[in-house]
This record gives sequence, C-alpha cells and structure tokens, in this order.
Amino acid sequence: MRTSIIPRITEQGSRVFESPLMEQLHAYRTRWPDEAATVEDFLQLLADPRNPFVRERLEGHFTGGAWLVSADGQRTLLTHHRKLSRWLQLGGHADGDTDMGQVALKEAEEESGLPGLRLEEAAIFDLDRHWIPERKDVPGHWHYDVRYVIRAGQDERYVVSEESLDLAWREIAPMAGETDESLGRMARKWLARRR
Repeated sequence: MRTSIIPRITEQGSRVFESPLMEQLHAYRTRWPDEAATVEDFLQLLADPRNPFVRERLEGHFTGGAWLVSADGQRTLLTHHRKLSRWLQLGGHADGDTDMGQVALKEAEEESGLPGLRLEEAAIFDLDRHWIPERKDVPGHWHYDVRYVIRAGQDERYVVSEESLDLAWREIAPMAGETDESLGRMARKWLARRR
C-alpha cells in the first residue's frame, strides 16, 4: 500500500512534503529530544524536492528497518548481511513507497520468510543515518533508516534469503552493551520500554 505525499508551498516559496512520516518524525523528536539533530536530518531529506524514497537518489534515501522481536519480546532476529558482512537488523529500500512502516514489514517478511509478522505500531522505534560504502557501479551514499517494531508470531523458523549470509535469533538484554552503537541503542530502547 502506498501513501500519498502532499506537497505544500512554505511562506518562503520552497516545497515541503507532508506525509505520515513527517508526523511520525515530529512525534519521535518529542519522545527522544536528545536525537533532535538526527530528526532534523531526516526532515531535511523529506523536504528535498527530489524523491527521497527511491534508491536512485544517490546522495541519500530512506530505508525501512525492522526491529523484529520474538512473540515473547525477549529476542530479536538479526541478519548477517551479505554485502556489508555485519550483523544488522532486517530492512531495505523503500523503492518509492512512502509508508515506511509497511516497507519495514515487507522487508522483514522477504528477508526472514517468517509467517505471521505484524507491525507492532505506526510509531517510529529508532532512526539511524549511516554510510553505505561504494559497491560495484553504486557510489557510496547515505541510508536514512526509519525503524519500526515488527512482532513475530509463534512460528520462528526463518528462511535465509539471498541478501543474508545467515540469520540468528539473539537475546536482547545482552545486546544493550553491544559495541555496534546502532544495535546497542535499539536494545536499550526496547528494554526501557518493557520496564
């Protein structure tokens, strides 16, 4: 399902795109005021007149990330990413879709093969802007990853897709001290919200 982006003209004459993502970003900034600078980066990308939801925008574009948690909320499913050779959360390109929660859900389904996944809520769980190194004919560029909680059902038997070297369920609590700042931050947020 694609949601619409509605352009409006500001008093200064520039175009700004209003979308559910804009509302979610403002709500995220209210919940996480220490991340206001990150939110501003994402709002600036959203306001860019060139479509920030397609990978062809090589300066940077939106991606949807999935903090995919087990039914009991104790574990998260990570991918050993084939291209980056790192353990990461699932996710991928929007490819024109502006509903980033649905992008995260779709990517989680495609990359895990798990049945019965659901978007836990429409609120953004985490934001992360990270550099993707040059690869073959694609120059280095920024990913603006908008992350949502995706909840697994009872069947946890995953299927490793072509995008992964492997998948693994990991206990979340020990990840709070993870050296990878992004994974550690998400683990700490998850543990704090469960208290």
